[in-house]
Amino acid sequence: MRKAFKIYLCKQIGLTYVTDSIFKTLVNSEMVTYISFLRGVNMTGHNSIRMTDLASLFSNLGYISPETYIQSGNVIFGCDHDNDQSQTASRVEQAIYENFGYTVPAMIRSVAEMKNIMTENPYLGEPGFDPAKIAVIFLHEKPSANQIDKVAGVDYPPDKFSVMGKEIYTFCPNGFGRTKIYTNFFENRMKVTGTARNWKTITTIMQLSEKR
Repeated sequence: MRKAFKIYLCKQIGLTYVTDSIFKTLVNSEMVTYISFLRGVNMTGHNSIRMTDLASLFSNLGYISPETYIQSGNVIFGCDHDNDQSQTASRVEQAIYENFGYTVPAMIRSVAEMKNIMTENPYLGEPGFDPAKIAVIFLHEKPSANQIDKVAGVDYPPDKFSVMGKEIYTFCPNGFGRTKIYTNFFENRMKVTGTARNWKTITTIMQLSEKR
């Protein structure tokens, strides 16, 4: 795939060959980086996918330098242009079904969107901030006003949540072991699809994406 993309770049800029160092510079200038969060992968033996196989799947779809992080289905990958995220999600979901036989929703976010998520989290200023007590639920689609209304009156102190765009931010000062405001609650109440990642995982993924 890397060789094919080098040939493509050569044609675009009118060269017959580029060195690896020039290729890296060109890719970084052209590439848009995205992150895919898969729902329900490798959880207690459910929807088991090796991360090496998952990275190969993204490569076979034509995405650039896919990199996985831990076993829960987080993939950092590049495109040579801005992609329609809904179409990207559909391609990934279809490929997972065809290759592994699983129906697995994929939540796609650009690095630019992730940077906004990192700064807009309303719970970063909570007293005694602890990243282990904060998570973000990434939704497959932006919820409608009617869907948001389904949880407007929900209150389970000391836990807090906030629906913003395609994300639900959650803060559980006593941890997530017994909280009621986790992914399944919102999926059932709002009729949405999503997957959660804790703040530490999100921070690490962003650090990896910014090194590309």
